[in-house]
Amino acid sequence: MLFDSHAHLDDKRFDDDRHEVIVRAAGAGLVGIINAGACMESSARSVALADEHDMIYAAVGIHPHDAKDAKAEDYEQLAAWHSLPKVVAIGEIGLDYYYDLSPREVQQQVFIRQIDVARQLKKPIIIHDRDAHGDILAIVKKEAKGLTGVFHCFSGSLEMAREVIKLGFYVSFAGPVTFAKDGKLKEVAANIPLERLLVETDCPYLTPQPFRGRRNEPAYVKFTAEEVARVRGIEVAALAEAATANTKQLFNIVL
Repeated sequence: MLFDSHAHLDDKRFDDDRHEVIVRAAGAGLVGIINAGACMESSARSVALADEHDMIYAAVGIHPHDAKDAKAEDYEQLAAWHSLPKVVAIGEIGLDYYYDLSPREVQQQVFIRQIDVARQLKKPIIIHDRDAHGDILAIVKKEAKGLTGVFHCFSGSLEMAREVIKLGFYVSFAGPVTFAKDGKLKEVAANIPLERLLVETDCPYLTPQPFRGRRNEPAYVKFTAEEVARVRGIEVAALAEAATANTKQLFNIVL
């Protein structure tokens, strides 16, 4: 029993076989998939996917890459989508200082505005953090008091993970934890509390071993779960059960 806590099945790379990908996910033992929005258009597609497929839930949000295009009315639409029962979070939102496709000041402003939407709705947030650890933590500490959420595809240190957890957030692992050279992530996966751990694919990106280099898909989340279980020294079934329970609790999902 596994739950892919972060996917992008609305991506055009699934246009030719999206149904087959979802069928494979169910066949691989997945009980749910959270499809995360990255802009207003992909958020709308995420909502549509959740409506069409029982095992898919939607998150809606504006990714830092698209922050430069955010409009005032977008925040109203993000809130409006949460009247639908399968829209479970604001995300993915955050900061990306690696690509800097939107000015950093704009990224920060849009991140804070979306945190405010989540606070009003009492919904969790899904955080994208790439090369922006310091600013992300500063904003979360100041603006997200009383909220919960997840740092998806976590890339920080064990010390950062512990700080994130103290703030009431979860830590999610994607394909990179399976890469041989990523000892830092393996250390985090081995040492954080099991009750604060999620697994994800971030598909079509970040394909785990042994399929690295190919398009990722939700069925492959089992390889991430296997590696996290290995470094923790526990059975895969126990890891899967805990990560799924954590995902359901965080996003208030009842299966």
